[in-house]
Amino acid sequence: MYKKTDFDGVWVFEPRLFEDHRGYFFESFNLNDFEKNTGLRPTFVQDNQSGSTKGVMRGLHFQKSPFGQSKLVKVIVGEVQDVIVDLRKDSVTYGKSFSINLSETNKKQLFIPKGFAHGFLVLSDYAEFFYKCDAFYEPKADTGMYFDDPKIGIEWQMDLDKIILSEKDKNLPLFDDVEY
Repeated sequence: MYKKTDFDGVWVFEPRLFEDHRGYFFESFNLNDFEKNTGLRPTFVQDNQSGSTKGVMRGLHFQKSPFGQSKLVKVIVGEVQDVIVDLRKDSVTYGKSFSINLSETNKKQLFIPKGFAHGFLVLSDYAEFFYKCDAFYEPKADTGMYFDDPKIGIEWQMDLDKIILSEKDKNLPLFDDVEY
């Protein structure tokens, strides 16, 4: 089931799950089905996966234009709070954030078009995060914004003093100083 969000181009996908005494099966991505439901036909060129412990915050990251990436993200193990911030200046949701919990239990996926900063906070003891990208990683375009900018006002589901950041993420600019 595809659910359109209030953010143009952002979709939540809940796959149809088949379960029995042996376990479960679901189709995690079908390009024809995706296009039929969203009107989009991304060409994914790179898959990424990370493993992180509780409290790790990865993000909020993006690649500067013209190297932006659309992403289809999901959690394979554990649970995360997944957050995006709209950086598209011509968008009605510019500067606003969207948050959703993704987990191995709910199996939800989030499609994030180009023009968004993206990050996630690990809520479970451990999480494995997987994402498909429609553009290759470009180191010279890699940047982000500080995860707890008061102007954006993201409501994180963990005490800020328990969040673990990389040195890079500790020094990211605030929203007003971001160049997309």
